[in-house]
Amino acid sequence: MRPTTEGTVPATGTEPPPGLWRNRAFNLLWTSQCLSDLGSAMANLALPLLVLQLTGSPTEAGLVGTTALVAGMVCRLPAGVLADRFDRRRLMVICDVLRTAAYGALGAAVLADAAGMAMVLVLVVAGAAANAVFSTAEHAAVRNLVRPGQLSDAVARNEARSYGTQLAGPPLGGLLFGLGRSLPFLGNALSHLLSLAALLAIREPMQEPRKETAESSGAAAGTEGLRFVLANPFLRALLLIAAPLNMAFTGMIFAIIVSLQRSGTSSYLVGLASTIFAAGGLLGALAAPSLQRRLRLPTLILVLSWATAALMAAGALFSTSVLAAVPLAAAVFLGPTANAALFGYQAAITPDHLQGRVFSVIILAATSAAALAPAVAGILLDRLSSAAAMLVFALIVSIGAVTATFSTGIRSMSTEP
Repeated sequence: MRPTTEGTVPATGTEPPPGLWRNRAFNLLWTSQCLSDLGSAMANLALPLLVLQLTGSPTEAGLVGTTALVAGMVCRLPAGVLADRFDRRRLMVICDVLRTAAYGALGAAVLADAAGMAMVLVLVVAGAAANAVFSTAEHAAVRNLVRPGQLSDAVARNEARSYGTQLAGPPLGGLLFGLGRSLPFLGNALSHLLSLAALLAIREPMQEPRKETAESSGAAAGTEGLRFVLANPFLRALLLIAAPLNMAFTGMIFAIIVSLQRSGTSSYLVGLASTIFAAGGLLGALAAPSLQRRLRLPTLILVLSWATAALMAAGALFSTSVLAAVPLAAAVFLGPTANAALFGYQAAITPDHLQGRVFSVIILAATSAAALAPAVAGILLDRLSSAAAMLVFALIVSIGAVTATFSTGIRSMSTEP
C-alpha cells in the first residue's frame, strides 16, 4: 500500500474526490517546474549564442548541444537507480542546489567577462546530469502525490508545461541575452532557486517506505528496470515503435529548418516554423485529458503512427515553405496524449521501487535514436532534394506504424479489460 497523503486520501461521504487543481503537493511541484523549465529553455537558447560570441565558431557552438545530449543519455540509467534507491525529494533538492550554483557562477563569470569554453562545457555536463536525475525522480514521485485515477491527467499537465515553456523560454532568453549576456543565466539560477523553495514546502512523501533488503550493485540494480520492461509485452513492443517515431520527428524538424534556410527564407519565418511545432504540442497537451477519455492507449498509438506518416508525407509537398510546419504540428498534436496515457499506464503498473529505473529505460530507448536524426537528416539533404529527404522520415514512421498494427504486444493490451 502507498502511504496516505493529501493527494491520495480517499473521498468520504458522497462528496466527489478533490480534482488535480486542488492537490497542493502536485501543484507546488508542477508550478516549481514551470519556472525551472522556463529558466532552462532561456539558458539553452543563450548558451550557443554565448559560445559564438566567445569563439566565433559554429562548430564549437554545436559542440555544446552535442555534449549536453550525450551527457544526458549517459546519466539516464544511473539517474533511475538513484531515484529508486535514495530519497527522491532530497535528490531533487540537491539537483536544484547544483543548478542554482552552476548557472549563478556562469552568470557572474559572463558579467565579469571571465567565462571561457572550458567553464561552459563543465556547466553543460553538470546541468545535463542534474536534469536527468531531477526529471527521473520527479516522474517517479508523481504517483505518490496524486490519486491513481489522476495519473494520466498529471502527466498531461506536465506535457503542457513542457510545450508551454518551449514556446515562451527561447524568445525570453533571446530578449534577455540582447539586454545583457549574463541575464539568461542569472534568470535560470533564480528559477532553480524558486524551484528549491517550492520543493521544501512539499510535506508529502515522494516514495513508499523502503524495505530493508540487501542492495544490489549499481549495474545489477539498473538491469532490474530493463528486465521489467522486457517482461511486459506491451512495453516491449512500444520500444520498437517509439524509437523510429522520435527519430523521424527530430529529423523532420531539422530537415524543415535547414530546407527553409537553404531556400532563403527569412530568419523570422524559420523561427515561426519552430513556434508552430511547439504550438501543436501545447494544444495537444491541453486536449489530452479529453482525448484520453475517448481513445484507449493502443488505439492512440495506431492513430498517431499512421497519421504521422501521412502528415509527414504531406509536409514534404511544401518542403521549401513554412507551410511544411503545419502538417507536422498536426502530427505533434497527438503526441502529448499518447505520452500521458503511456506514462500514466507505466506508473500505474510499475512497483514504486522500480519507477525510476523503468522510466529511464523507456526514455533512453525511445530517444537514443533521435540523437542520430540531425546527422541523418544532414546526409539526406546533401544527397537528395528536400522533399525526398522528408519522405524518408515518413517512410521510417510507416515502418513503425506497420509494427504497431501487427504487434502481438499491442493487440494483447487491446484485449485487456
